[in-house]
Amino acid sequence: MSVLACAVLLLAGCGVPVDDAPRPVQAPPGPLSSPTGGGAASNAGRVNESLCFVRGDRLLTVVRRVDYLPDVDTHLRHLLAGPGNAERDAGFTSALTGTASVGGVRLSGGVADVEVGGAGDETGRSDEILAFGQIVCTLTSRADVHGVTFRRDGQPLEVPRADGSLSRLPLTATDYASLIGRR
Repeated sequence: MSVLACAVLLLAGCGVPVDDAPRPVQAPPGPLSSPTGGGAASNAGRVNESLCFVRGDRLLTVVRRVDYLPDVDTHLRHLLAGPGNAERDAGFTSALTGTASVGGVRLSGGVADVEVGGAGDETGRSDEILAFGQIVCTLTSRADVHGVTFRRDGQPLEVPRADGSLSRLPLTATDYASLIGRR
């Protein structure tokens, strides 16, 4: 029994001491993140937002650091806004201007359903293929999107894949693999 009593006494003394009152705690050394954007800021807590743009005749992913991953519709709007100044200076463009106009996206069961209007009548033009590829590659970069379909006036739309064949099934980046380049 004396062994058991010694073990209990030893374990009781191995805790964190309790203070009678709160005591101040100093921040660890290093840059501090400011919620207002002033002062020294770090990238702690920021996430990657992947956007697929065009350079030459290839699809390339650009990663932007953002405070939080936006919803799927906002993510698509960021793509439609096109490359930023630094991205344009690096040679990135977008095939989305002058092709199909995008009316919005709805996410259901991991499939992003994109409503398009205007141009995009399954012509198979290479810039149209790149435009659809940009949307598919951008949206499927998200963990919550496993495929992308397209609609016009509420009806399923056949869109060109990289090989020029048309599909109305959910598309993934694999359907545009031959167009995806390396930076």
